Parts: sequence; structure tokens; C-alpha cells
Amino acid sequence: MKIAQVQVGKIKIPLKKPFKTALREVRVLENVVVKITTDTGHIGYGEAAITQVITGDFMGSIKGAIIDEIGPKLIGRSIEDFESIIDLLHNSLVNNTSPKAAIDMALYDLFGQQYNAPVYKLLGGYRNEIITDITISVNEPEEMVEDSIKAVEKGYKTLKIKVGKDWKKDLKRIKAIREAIGYNVKIRADANQGWNPKEAVMVIRKMEDAGLDLELVEQPVKAYDIEGLKYVTDNVITPILADESCFSPLDALKIIQNRAADMINIKLMKTGGIYNALKICSIAESFGVECMVGCMMESKIGLTAASHLAAAKKIISRYDLDSPNLLAEDPIIGGAQYNEYQIRLSEKPGFGFESIGNIIYD
Repeated sequence: MKIAQVQVGKIKIPLKKPFKTALREVRVLENVVVKITTDTGHIGYGEAAITQVITGDFMGSIKGAIIDEIGPKLIGRSIEDFESIIDLLHNSLVNNTSPKAAIDMALYDLFGQQYNAPVYKLLGGYRNEIITDITISVNEPEEMVEDSIKAVEKGYKTLKIKVGKDWKKDLKRIKAIREAIGYNVKIRADANQGWNPKEAVMVIRKMEDAGLDLELVEQPVKAYDIEGLKYVTDNVITPILADESCFSPLDALKIIQNRAADMINIKLMKTGGIYNALKICSIAESFGVECMVGCMMESKIGLTAASHLAAAKKIISRYDLDSPNLLAEDPIIGGAQYNEYQIRLSEKPGFGFESIGNIIYD
């Protein structure tokens, strides 16, 4: 099975309602899709999310990296030489983690098809079903309470609450949501780098003193501020999850060795795909540090790849893979099977995609 063609396209899907964080607002998902076709007619799919404020990758840079640099080097390569192809991918250019992730996904999709097995089984096969949280965008407290109640009525047992714009109002947001939904539902707070270290310690301690019972707080300070992240971790009881601070296996090692966070959030758009994500899992497992698998605003293409990783490894104990549930439509047939919070993986080879609509190829 040799790579014969690498195509780049665009997928565009409206959201049910605007997705708001401390960093950005998204109303329409507009991402890059990669389609790799082999000489045997097999097809592998991958997706690159446009998240300039996190990865620095945008539509033009993603397409350019794939069309001009990575894609031509893959032509004629055999999927059986997987390690060699992955090495070529990650050494083709520095950074550019989103285009690398899209290629990586498509290669793993083909790798599973090569050996007639679903990818999650090739990666470890720990489970075939996972339960995701649901994200509540940062808005006025009243609207966030309404969104939280609707999510709980749909059966969600874990809410990820976006905060980080105003710590005083953040405290009101979390208090109002906890009062509305009770204590049988877990709450995760995600500040998206929105607080400074002293603010973070203050507001988290206030939440602890108020008995708001947070499962964790994600990325309370700026991504580059590892010392600040450690300061927060050292001075609160609530577990701290590193997200934007951790892109690479080396980042994970530094965070864990310095005890700068209690847990690591793995996202394929940050790691450049599954290959490096597996390295982070191994590092975390060696130190007994649990991981979450999260996502950017991605369609079911990227989320299927992330779900296969999440299902494969025991050290991955938490899942934030909800973005397909935030979209107004799903043009992807096959792949991971979403039933609101429940995600079940297909037993078909690779990622199990059957057809993908809404893509315009260049």
C-alpha cells in the first residue's frame, strides 16, 4: 500500500450557538481536511483545526505546509514503513503542529486499514467506549446556568465551564451553575490562560472555601508561565490541568518533573498527531500522572482520531471530546459513533470512515 495522492480541502460547518472562551469566539467551524489515497484505492482522512491564538496555524499556513512541504515527500512511500514516514513528517519542518496532525491522522487511518484493524486496538485497545464532558461557553452567568441545565437534562455528568475573563464574575458563574445543577454532576473550570498566578490562587481558594467542589481547573495562567503554573498547583487543593503549556513530549516532561501541574491535557493539534501524543502518554504513565484527551473546534474527522487515542490508553482517564455535539450538522458518515456524551468506536479498519461531505478540495 503506497501513497499515490495527497489532497487538501476545506470543511465548513455552522455551530449551534457561538463558542466563547477567554481567547476567542467561533460561530462557524472552518477547518482543513487532508485526504491521502494509496495505489490500492484505500483512503485515509485527517483534519487540521484553525486556532491561531493557540497553535498559530491558520488556513493559508496549513495548506501551504501540506501542499508545498509535506505532501510531495510522501508520494510513493509505503504505509508498511510507518515509522520512517512519521519521522519524515515530523522532520519536514518545525512547529506547524496542526498540518502535521492532519497528515498523522490520515496515516494512522491507512495504517489500520493496512492491517485490517481499528486504530484504537493497534494503539493498545484498553476500551472501546468513552464518556465526554460538554463545554459551557463563557457568557453572562444566567445564560451559562441555562446552558448547564440543558446539558444535564441531556444526561451529561461532567460540565467544562469556560472562565478566565473576569475572576469576580467567574466566581459568580461557577457558584450559580453549582447551585442550579447540584452536586451529582462534576464541574471542570477552564480559564484558558485568563488569570495571573495570584488571581488564580485567590479565585480557586474562594471556590474551595465555598464548597463548589471542582474536579479540576485547566490552564489557569499563560502558556509560557510554567513557574506561575507551578505556583498555582502548589498553593491550591484543586487539581490543576496543563493544556496550552504542553505541546510536545518535552513540554510534558518539564511540567511533570517540575510538578507544575497535576495532569496533562493532550490535544492532537498541539502534539502534531497521535505519534507524539503516545510519547506523552508514556512519559505521564512513567510518573503516574493521569491525562485528558481534549480537542479544538473540530469535526468528527479529528475527533474520531482523538477518540481512538483516548480509548487505547489506560493512563487517559478524562475526555473532553464534545465538539461534534456543538455543531449544527454532521456531514461525516462512519467514524466514532456519538450519542451525546457517549462515544463508541467502530470495529472497522482504520478510523472507519465511510463518506465525508461538505468538503471542497483544492
